[in-house]
Amino acid sequence: MTRNLAIDEVHQLLNLQPSLQRVRYREVLDLPELTDWEMAEVEQIRIDFQAYWQAGKVLEGQVQMLVLAPLLRLAGFYRSPIQLSLEQAIADISIVDEDTTITGRLDLLAARRASTTPLWILVVESKNSQVDALNGLPQLLTYASRSLSQQRSVWGLATNGISYYFTRLIMNELRSQQTYQLLPELNLLDIDRALVLLRVLKAIRESEDL
Repeated sequence: MTRNLAIDEVHQLLNLQPSLQRVRYREVLDLPELTDWEMAEVEQIRIDFQAYWQAGKVLEGQVQMLVLAPLLRLAGFYRSPIQLSLEQAIADISIVDEDTTITGRLDLLAARRASTTPLWILVVESKNSQVDALNGLPQLLTYASRSLSQQRSVWGLATNGISYYFTRLIMNELRSQQTYQLLPELNLLDIDRALVLLRVLKAIRESEDL
């Protein structure tokens, strides 16, 4: 498994810097409106998940089945040319000029067929929904940054089932510096933010970054 890197270590090892500018979803994505049927589906997903959450811890596999799978289907990630890979094994990452090798596995990976990897999704490996989703950010950034060798930007998502943090990694024009934007938290238990969650996924699916 991936060794536990602190976010400061990831910044240093990957020459990766956080954007200091506060970014809102509407500033980087064209958020589509939802149909009444889509809103009803999101509400049902929220209700189903909340029942499990109130009964106790929600395990990683349950998050995938109860939330991620139906949301990705609604957002169009099951359709060509997008191809989903589950529990994708990741090759070792050796950091140049550092005695560091990182290995591990993302819990869910959405990939464009025969091309790039536009969206990486990490279910936090705490095995339950009571640990902060941001704990997965160092691992997510480490793996997602590899896609910048093939494209100018890439999307990532870290979640524990309740909280959802989208991040967008960007390579500058000179290909000398990587930055990332961490967007505001979305929360499945809040219906308004749960609806935005589906709108963001649909927007990423339809964006030119794919």
